[in-house]
Amino acid sequence: MNERTANRIFDSVNLILLGLAVLVCLLPFIHILAVSFSSNLAVTSGKVTLLPVGFNWDAYGKVFSDMSMIRSLGFTILLTVLCTVLCMLMTIVAAYPLTKKQLRGRKVIMFFIVVTMFFSGGIIPEYILVRDLNLLNTIWALVLPGLINPFFLIILISFFNGIPDSLEEAADIDGSSHLGTLLRIILPLSLPVLATLGLFYAVGRWNGFQDTLMYISKPDLYPIQLKLYQMIQNNMVSELTSLEGNSGGPKITPESLKSASVVFATVPILLVYPWLQRYFVSGVMLGAVKG
Repeated sequence: MNERTANRIFDSVNLILLGLAVLVCLLPFIHILAVSFSSNLAVTSGKVTLLPVGFNWDAYGKVFSDMSMIRSLGFTILLTVLCTVLCMLMTIVAAYPLTKKQLRGRKVIMFFIVVTMFFSGGIIPEYILVRDLNLLNTIWALVLPGLINPFFLIILISFFNGIPDSLEEAADIDGSSHLGTLLRIILPLSLPVLATLGLFYAVGRWNGFQDTLMYISKPDLYPIQLKLYQMIQNNMVSELTSLEGNSGGPKITPESLKSASVVFATVPILLVYPWLQRYFVSGVMLGAVKG
């Protein structure tokens, strides 16, 4: 077997394995999408697989007419944007100084940063800290505790270290300050990794709900993922379906309502990816190999 044939076989096997991996990730979402558009009879009888059966969108009508879901979606968008902006700001201002060899105690600081990746105070001390800071039932309880992800910080430090020192030296000769060098030279060259880390921060915040369970008891501050969690626990399904039944309209099965709510909560974050796609792959690769 020559090298060309071996490469073709290798590429074919890779394509097959990647295709199977894509199907494993995609088929559950397609099934949920099909259930959300299927009739109640088809859903309850288990006839829905990957295509809608008895097409209807009553579940989506109920989801969009429920103001608590709309309010939760709006709050989640606000929370995600605020958290992503502040997290990226803090990660940048922490990573850039740690690339400077003249910074005293740099290795000690890096040691403590790495330690936090393996050890933490635990859930109870974190709750006590948030409570004593009077952050319970505020948006800041969902933002401040996770402002910097140590792993993302290390990725950004590695990327900054890969930028040639000659660029910063030239800026210093021209009289640029550290802040000016960061804003005019470092950050424009770091768009791929910044977009990648920003997407990671946004997706992590969008999908998070455990901290909301601990810190938030006001329904006005419930993010969309907590509403889905409550729905899975059957705390909202009975309420929503009873509202529809009392109004004289058709009753909606819990499965259809859950599926429509999942799609309702998933599509907004999926729409962000196409805008960052051109940066995403290069950002992951460059942040992983440079340093």
